[in-house]
Amino acid sequence: MSEAHTLAGKTLIISGGSRGIGEAIAVRAARDGANVALLAKTSDPHPKLPGTIYTAARAIEDAGGQALPIVGDVRDDESVADALAQTVQQFGGIDVVVNNASALDLTPTEHISMKKYDLMQDINARGTFLLSKTAIPHLRDAANPHILTLSPPITLDPKWFDGVPTAYTISKFSMSLVTIGLSQELRGDGIAANSLWPRTTIDTAAVRNVLGSDLIARSRSTAIMRDAAYSIITKQAKEVTGQCFIDDEVLAADGITDLSPYRSCASEDDLELDFWMTRAASR
Repeated sequence: MSEAHTLAGKTLIISGGSRGIGEAIAVRAARDGANVALLAKTSDPHPKLPGTIYTAARAIEDAGGQALPIVGDVRDDESVADALAQTVQQFGGIDVVVNNASALDLTPTEHISMKKYDLMQDINARGTFLLSKTAIPHLRDAANPHILTLSPPITLDPKWFDGVPTAYTISKFSMSLVTIGLSQELRGDGIAANSLWPRTTIDTAAVRNVLGSDLIARSRSTAIMRDAAYSIITKQAKEVTGQCFIDDEVLAADGITDLSPYRSCASEDDLELDFWMTRAASR
């Protein structure tokens, strides 16, 4: 597959980019000189979650990009439309949409409240659909338009649901269905739609607070998702669409097989696999 030159001068809008993987992708784009709009709710510091939309914006600017922090809610129609309008007004267009915002709750079906179920559906499934849908007219005007969603490959084998609660699975698989559906709907427009998911757990606030801080030593850094995302969105949109990528497979296809810089533990075998993942390099 041929590569686009860089993200220099390109404009990205990233949902939930105030920390973690979203911020890492934003800063990598900024190193090329990209413009990055961040749509997130975290305007004030959280006692358990490092970073705000404004600290992420400073990191983008320190890396050489231009930042537009937008406090908003990916669940709200007007908020998303306003964020896109602000981005276009500030930077003149939109080249890449990154659906990073996501809610995680691993409560089993019997005990999860419908309020929490609805929250995951609204952020994960509806938020991804809404931001992507609203950006389509702007992406049509871009030279190499991409929609990248952080969601897993879809598998219906019952064994992959063992230990992963149904409510969370439904919400994440719904995000991947948006990818697959849009890739077909938008193929004629030359707009790529792909998903990206990590092979292993990633060292983020969600892992520390929801899955447990003991997993950090067995997790890869956000840098692997950063680099895999960059690889995807710098490829020619017409040549790569409708795929549910795994981070280490993306890097392997680029010739990067030494993944030791992305981990703190001694061995690949010590890493904690993420949901729906296997040890094998291919599924």
